[in-house]
Amino acid sequence: MLRIGLTAGWLTARRMGTSPYRRFVRHFNLNNYNYNNQVTFAFSFRALSTCSISDSNATATTSNILDAETVTEAYGADAPKYGAMEDSSMSEAYSAIELALDSVVKIFTVSSSPSYFLPWQNKSQRETMGSGFVISGRRILTNAHVVADHTFVLVRKHGSPTKYRAEVKAVGHECDLAILVVENEEFWAGMNFLELGDVPFLQEAVAVVGYPQGGDNISVTKGVVSRVEPTQYVHGASQLLAIQIDAAINPGNSGGPAIMGDKVSGVAFQNLSGAENIGYIIPVPVIKHFIAGVEETGDYVGFCSMGLSCQPTENTQLREHLQMRPGLTGVLVSKINPLSDAYRVLKKDDIVLSFDGVPIANDGTVHFRNRERITFDHLVSMKKPDDTAQVRVLRNGEELEFSVTLRPLQPLVPVHQFDKLPSYFIFAGFVFIPLTQPYLHEYGEDWYNTSPRRLCERALRELPKKAGEQLVILSQILMDDINAGYERLAELQVKKVNGVEVENLKHLRQLVEDCSRESIRFDLDDERVIALNYDAANVATSRILKRHRIPCAMSADLIEEQNVSQIELTSSS
Repeated sequence: MLRIGLTAGWLTARRMGTSPYRRFVRHFNLNNYNYNNQVTFAFSFRALSTCSISDSNATATTSNILDAETVTEAYGADAPKYGAMEDSSMSEAYSAIELALDSVVKIFTVSSSPSYFLPWQNKSQRETMGSGFVISGRRILTNAHVVADHTFVLVRKHGSPTKYRAEVKAVGHECDLAILVVENEEFWAGMNFLELGDVPFLQEAVAVVGYPQGGDNISVTKGVVSRVEPTQYVHGASQLLAIQIDAAINPGNSGGPAIMGDKVSGVAFQNLSGAENIGYIIPVPVIKHFIAGVEETGDYVGFCSMGLSCQPTENTQLREHLQMRPGLTGVLVSKINPLSDAYRVLKKDDIVLSFDGVPIANDGTVHFRNRERITFDHLVSMKKPDDTAQVRVLRNGEELEFSVTLRPLQPLVPVHQFDKLPSYFIFAGFVFIPLTQPYLHEYGEDWYNTSPRRLCERALRELPKKAGEQLVILSQILMDDINAGYERLAELQVKKVNGVEVENLKHLRQLVEDCSRESIRFDLDDERVIALNYDAANVATSRILKRHRIPCAMSADLIEEQNVSQIELTSSS
């Protein structure tokens, strides 16, 4: 079953415990579930984002990495531009170094991720390192995972001992890209920007330049393009076009440019766990889509989705059942996101024949370049938000054409929540939060099996029914006399408050604060019930917060919304 814009897979995040470098690992098992006895397929993908975490005792393998200082030592300072290379491929590698010397920078990030089990506080601070390079407009392009959850960012250019303060201007976590700016004029002296090129063809050589582990100077890794296709992005858990190369991409390479000739063909961002010399770079079309959105709106705009889950129609009997005449090809619509515009015009069991006039094969792929094929959701993702597309479908044997507006779609349960604090609301010791996958990841690297089964299944399967909907859960109970006996009701979804269905965490807070009854009732999943004396619960809330040294009963985003509501109420009275 093809997955177009729906979160059908599951994501496991864990740290490698082996010293000297801790790596963040995401294990993707993209399992398209068997709805209505449909044919399904699954595959697994394990990858490592390559941002390096600093360790003073670190040692690392640096095979296939050429250090600029070593080149100078080998050929002498008088040699023209690191010396004349007899081997043309080696010469290209050194040319890439020279081109990048005044463009590629080393990035030092101090970050602190939030705790989802204790959402009112952060985890311990950590230091990471990555790479970046200058693009037009005095901007530095790097990976989003290099600066995720940052509190402080510094950059250092080649040949300089000075680190300069940088600010994060825009971040696209789905595409793992970020733009930094440096205000200090001294930093820009002698710096040159790199131009973006095109998507390289198979077997074309590229040189990845950056600051990988194992040394402090700029380095280059040379390889050839082995594959170009949509790939699961580890950091943002999205599937976008990526380029696979046979060059070593090590921790610290993240954000460095992949250079072909004198232009950038991509940005290094991850490698394949368990394989040797298989790395991935973000191609120019994805980079340009990200930059264009930032330039037009001032912020990241996201990648569009049709909100469809589709099944291949490769089986002959299935095509006959669906009345697909000879010569017609396409994919079967299995599920439609209710928040998508496609929900307005498409129906389950429609056959999507073409997208913007491009025929879709029975396996869901479309033609791409020289006899290559990629899944048609690449065409969708390259659209700008609010663009329209012409979709041709087969419905009950009749061919129809619809105009569908495309926009980024958010899942019911967020896959990631970088650069923002978790939302929470505490009442009488009950900690209410919206369900997110980062919360489930707190159960460990095997979170799919160790986290609460019902919550996990809902996180991966359920779709939102309306905008702003959240699955609100009772994450834990801070024990007190008032909630004694309810301690086994943690990790359950909150369905109703005083008989009113809960839409999101903000709505739950309003229902609690606006309660005018003597008692308040919470209806939970599995038909469980909590009932409290409302006045006694309010008194207990302050006592419990003080006991656990929690500064506030709700997160900052709910406080801001509460203040706005009070202002609006005052102005209307």
